[in-house]
Amino acid sequence: MLQLTDAFARKFYYLRLSITDVCNFRCTYCLPDGYKPHGHSNKSFLSLDEIRRVSRAFANLGTEKVRLTGGEPSLRRDFCDIIAAVRENPSIKTLAVTTNGYRMARDISKWRDAGLTNINVSVDSLDARQFHAITGQDKFRDVMAGIDAAFDAGFSKVKVNTVLMRDVNHSSLNTFLDWIKTRPVQLRFIELMETGDGGDLFRKHHVSGEVLREQLVRQGWQLQIRSRSDGPAQVFSHPDYLGEIGLIMPYEKDFCVSCNRLRVSAIGNLHLCLFGEQGIPLRDLLADDLQQDDLMDRIQGGLSRKKQTHFLHEGNTGITQNLSFIGG
Repeated sequence: MLQLTDAFARKFYYLRLSITDVCNFRCTYCLPDGYKPHGHSNKSFLSLDEIRRVSRAFANLGTEKVRLTGGEPSLRRDFCDIIAAVRENPSIKTLAVTTNGYRMARDISKWRDAGLTNINVSVDSLDARQFHAITGQDKFRDVMAGIDAAFDAGFSKVKVNTVLMRDVNHSSLNTFLDWIKTRPVQLRFIELMETGDGGDLFRKHHVSGEVLREQLVRQGWQLQIRSRSDGPAQVFSHPDYLGEIGLIMPYEKDFCVSCNRLRVSAIGNLHLCLFGEQGIPLRDLLADDLQQDDLMDRIQGGLSRKKQTHFLHEGNTGITQNLSFIGG
């Protein structure tokens, strides 16, 4: 089988596939004023057939893991059909979604039946009032019920994404640890990243994940070995806890050395990095099954342009205007 490899001998097993830019939450660090279409309508986003073709191309190029992202991917009416379409590829062993959890309690069983294997839920606070203040939605209990429903539906583990913010949740580690002590939750703290619209917020709330890592090590947490299709989290476990802690620290030295992931946006552009470039258009090669070889050639050829590292340390966030582009 072919394998996507760049000029720095990094191999790419992981695709983050955005299926919509729309989100119904208004998180302070992401879309504080709510979602703005910016000229895109629901009809602008990749169709089911286009998603089927792009996922098939990546599967044929060695992709083992696909994560469906947004926006909020579950807002698409054909979400279960999208899951099933990606799972048509036997080489894709892991199909995950990153969601705000808004529809999990109602729909998680349908997602699993369609072929979803892994789930990430965004929860930035375990305090219902603070959750409401961060997200603009009074949905904390609904999201918690969704996590319980995921376990009831047969998921053995749920990953929870928490954006680490000074004076918001950075001092709440013990509260989070109590929560995961008896739950198979991998709680992943993600460093707040600077984006085009978020400079002031970044300067006010950014705190390094090293602060939490030092606390974890002092308390006996141990770093786990990372597999080739895993995301960028440093994952720690502890014999006294059923859950795990993950740290995603894009500002740490050598963060990009182990990069194994690419991204396709909801309008069909291949992004070699989450930051810093405009993307390579794929959509003109997604109209027909007969274009599959040309599509694969363009994806492979594009990798020659992938840079060795991002430029976040220089404040260069490229086209990334807010964190809705990151997608978990």
